[in-house]
Amino acid sequence: MILQWAILAFVIAQRLSELVIAQRNTARLIADGGYEVGRGHYPVMVLMHVSWLASLIWLAPSQPVNWFFLGCYAVLQVFRLWILTTMGQRWTTRIIVVPGEQLVAAGPYRYLRHPNYVLVTAEIACLPMVFGLWPLALVFSVLNAAMLYVRISAENAALAGGR
Repeated sequence: MILQWAILAFVIAQRLSELVIAQRNTARLIADGGYEVGRGHYPVMVLMHVSWLASLIWLAPSQPVNWFFLGCYAVLQVFRLWILTTMGQRWTTRIIVVPGEQLVAAGPYRYLRHPNYVLVTAEIACLPMVFGLWPLALVFSVLNAAMLYVRISAENAALAGGR
């Protein structure tokens, strides 16, 4: 039970620290002339992620840890660091368009148009599997797919010049 809580504490601390980074980066991008796109779906996305994490907090502590999926989750965290370091001060949880800025084309963005969404999709499925909670992985993967349909549509429209 200690290991389960340690894993969950790591994920909670990681997500909270990322929110701080995202807010700082968002403020800087807005100050640089950026504007937000897709603001309407953002609260729904946050609610989905909070519900996913709350479900894990509620169900995971009593479950055994699957070491294979924990290893997979650890590998995903390396991918996360690659994405964050590649984006640097441009990484945020919101869709911010800064006119005149070029898209990031380095790191994982050389290979994937939306690597952060690939990462989050994998995490939403993988972390519940660390605790053998496949129904949770399935339900939130479906919810995340619906959310990403909306999110990626908004982002692609913004990147193409629409709002």
